[in-house]
Amino acid sequence: MEKSLAKNKKAYHDYFIEKEYEAGIILTGDEVKSTKNSGTNLKGSYLEIVNEEAFIRELHISKYKQSSNKIYDPTRKRKILLHKKEIQKIELDLQKEGLTAIPLELYLKKGKIKAKIGLCKGKKQYDKRADLKKKTEKREIDKIIKNYK
Repeated sequence: MEKSLAKNKKAYHDYFIEKEYEAGIILTGDEVKSTKNSGTNLKGSYLEIVNEEAFIRELHISKYKQSSNKIYDPTRKRKILLHKKEIQKIELDLQKEGLTAIPLELYLKKGKIKAKIGLCKGKKQYDKRADLKKKTEKREIDKIIKNYK
């Protein structure tokens, strides 16, 4: 059973998700506690590959309230745990196809915090409008069906 800790709703609005990967993330103890207490914001974060290692940049994890750590950077880069072949494949896709790697969600799986990484292609303004229109129509249909019962 997976429990969602943080979701990047803006990414689903701004991008088409081409592929998804599940990855582990290296966090300190205070960051784990803060993440479990909903102290995480994924908006604006992205994946960066340096020397065949993957890192999440601009992932904001608030400082844990009971922490004794005086020096804390909430947006430090955090290492992502992926297989070497997955990292190479992601890097190749990023260079070749003009995609962006974005963390879509942080969730708990068997007691571990996992990150769902998406390879995304940017949407145009008219794509965003079409999605909003479909969402509104679905909401209206659901409302009519609910009132009909």
